[in-house]
Amino acid sequence: MTTTPAPSAPTPRPTGADLRRGPFRARDRVQLTDPRGRLHTITLAPDATFHTHKGYFRHDELIGKPEGSVVVSSGGVEYLALRPLLADHVLSMPRGAAVVYPKDAGQIVTMADIYPGATVVEAGVGSGALTMSLLRAVGDGGSLHSIERREDFADIARGNVEGFFGGPHPAWQLSIGDLADVLPQVAAPGSVDRVVLDMLAPWENLEAVADALVPGGVLVCYVATTTQLSRLAEDVRADGRYTEPAAWESMVRGWHLEGLAVRPEHRMIGHTGFLLTTRRLADGVDAPLRKRRPAKGSYPVAEDGAPVEDPTLWTPEALGERETSAKKVRRAQRDAHPERPRP
Repeated sequence: MTTTPAPSAPTPRPTGADLRRGPFRARDRVQLTDPRGRLHTITLAPDATFHTHKGYFRHDELIGKPEGSVVVSSGGVEYLALRPLLADHVLSMPRGAAVVYPKDAGQIVTMADIYPGATVVEAGVGSGALTMSLLRAVGDGGSLHSIERREDFADIARGNVEGFFGGPHPAWQLSIGDLADVLPQVAAPGSVDRVVLDMLAPWENLEAVADALVPGGVLVCYVATTTQLSRLAEDVRADGRYTEPAAWESMVRGWHLEGLAVRPEHRMIGHTGFLLTTRRLADGVDAPLRKRRPAKGSYPVAEDGAPVEDPTLWTPEALGERETSAKKVRRAQRDAHPERPRP
């Protein structure tokens, strides 16, 4: 006797997947490319218009059209319409703080081995650029807990992330406060697979991170200057619960492609930040001693041989951190939450 298996329930679509395909809809973000390669990002709305000094067209001409369509303005300019990729989205979305560039976000996801189902903690959310890449990587079955000190930055990040995924993401939690205070409350010891820190002084949180990470868990830190990188590396070594840190930076150079005139572009995305990775050792294990001998002068000392520690080196001003203006933050909050009524 042959039995027919009962039909299985349809597998739910990953969060945000349906927004990435199909014809253009109202409230979709669309990237327009003009004949000279210049980009314009708009959010489609019924009866709205897109204006430049070379004419205009109505959003209704794109709503319902397939992705990859061309629309012509009243001035005869053709625009290619596509949904922005994640890399395009994070560079055009409202921002309060500087964003982690796509080249660095990709490195973080790969080098930290962010995998579907992982439990990840992120501190220093900024405008939510890296958050989107981390949520893509952990998937609906994973967990990402983001911690941000500034409430206004967290508000911008929430609007950007939910706007990109079309609503709240089931794997995401966002807390406001200091990492050292929040992390012990939201993560049991030894329960976090990966930690990503994008902050001014990540070395201040090495103890809290070590308590939360599982043995073998990965810590990734994103810092802007060599002085931060040096301090962080030495404090990781001194902590004793981490493997020998590795550090690098990535640069992206585009190429001009025109017939036989194939050459590097004159401009490139150079230094944005340094990445440092290390892994959590098992409890009770001592880190192996380094075999290489540091060069003379690598570690400044006083006349009596004691290490030199100058607290003025680690102020935000000394490290080049620029304060975001309140006006810019308010504008980014409005743009990140277009559904809110304007005051």
